[in-house]
Amino acid sequence: MQKNLDANLRFGFLIHDVSRLRRIVVDRALKPLGITRSQWWVLAFLSRRDGMTQTALAADLDLTKVAIGGLIDRMETGGFVERRADERDARARRVYLTRAGKQLVATIRENVDVVETDILSAVSENELDDAARSLVKIKARLLEIVGNDAESGQDIET
Repeated sequence: MQKNLDANLRFGFLIHDVSRLRRIVVDRALKPLGITRSQWWVLAFLSRRDGMTQTALAADLDLTKVAIGGLIDRMETGGFVERRADERDARARRVYLTRAGKQLVATIRENVDVVETDILSAVSENELDDAARSLVKIKARLLEIVGNDAESGQDIET
């Protein structure tokens, strides 16, 4: 059965709007900590995969190598991260959380937990589980498409 194109487009816009509005609310909650969205995203990624290469971090954050370099410079100056040479590839630089960075991640998590609880207060646990399962399926399909585009040599950013 053919899905309604208008409904599909509305679903895409809804995902975008929810993501955009969530970022605004989280940004407000983290503003007193004096960090930018880009900085808290770096910290979030490193908290899950400490020691990422700058290149991998740039790719995951959808930033250029130059942009991630400047961001890491500022965060290193602030004492939140440190760069180390990769033990197996002298050309690569890995980025690690410092003790201060780990403490900031813990504070961010506390603040975001409060915000997320408020955001999700109108949604039952079953509804949230159903939505998460749907989004995981959509993400898996998108990763298949991106992988297929990358393999065929097409530009995945268009």
